[in-house]
Amino acid sequence: MPEFSSHKPGTFSWTELSTTDQKGAVVFYRALFGWDVEDQPIGPTETYSMFKKGGKYVGAAYTQRAEEKGVPPHWGSYITVANADEAAKKAQSLGAKVFAPPFDVMEAGRMAVLQDPTGAVFHVWQANKHIGAQLLGEPGALCWTELATRDLKAAEQFYTSLFGWTLKHGTGGADSTMEYTEISNNGAQQGGIMPITPQMGNMPPAWTPYFMVNDVDATASKAKELGGRVYMGPSDLPKVGRFAVVGDPQGAAFAIFKRA
Repeated sequence: MPEFSSHKPGTFSWTELSTTDQKGAVVFYRALFGWDVEDQPIGPTETYSMFKKGGKYVGAAYTQRAEEKGVPPHWGSYITVANADEAAKKAQSLGAKVFAPPFDVMEAGRMAVLQDPTGAVFHVWQANKHIGAQLLGEPGALCWTELATRDLKAAEQFYTSLFGWTLKHGTGGADSTMEYTEISNNGAQQGGIMPITPQMGNMPPAWTPYFMVNDVDATASKAKELGGRVYMGPSDLPKVGRFAVVGDPQGAAFAIFKRA
């Protein structure tokens, strides 16, 4: 089982739900993925819901704050860095916007919130007591993170310069004709970059987490039963696996995946 006690810089190491209904979201994801929940206080009235699978941390949820007013519920993606201040400074020099300058998250670590030059938001994470996910690539855990963008070349140039990722160009999607770039970090495949297609409408550039499941069709059906919706699929990715893009009852999108 892929358990982790640390993550190399450049790794997608954590995913976090920003939601308008934390209690409702926790009920949904517990029922969908069989997650356990550990609520940790983060203020006089707020809690941070840490999701666990088999006793290992896999993600979290929190209630959107005042400064996020107008931002739809969404899953945020964290990338481990050696130094959050240096990463934010370098990202800015490469054309990123700094939404939240580097700050300490108690004793857990240090982070910054950034927007890449194509418009997608991501977080950088300098771990202290919290490394991020302790489980990856297993059912109920993060297994892939994917960027949809309107400018593939700009995104590739930005992220390879910032994180040193290696890229593999090819095709992907359910029909295997769409341009698709695989991302590897230190030799480990961990995500991809794809163009926003006309079928996606006015979707803003965004990173989307993929969670591994044992049965994509059954999980997608269960998501609908629990008040969510299925945006895309379930569909086969030839020689890769089966996936669907799902939304929770508050509208936050994520994908589910099973390897071929």
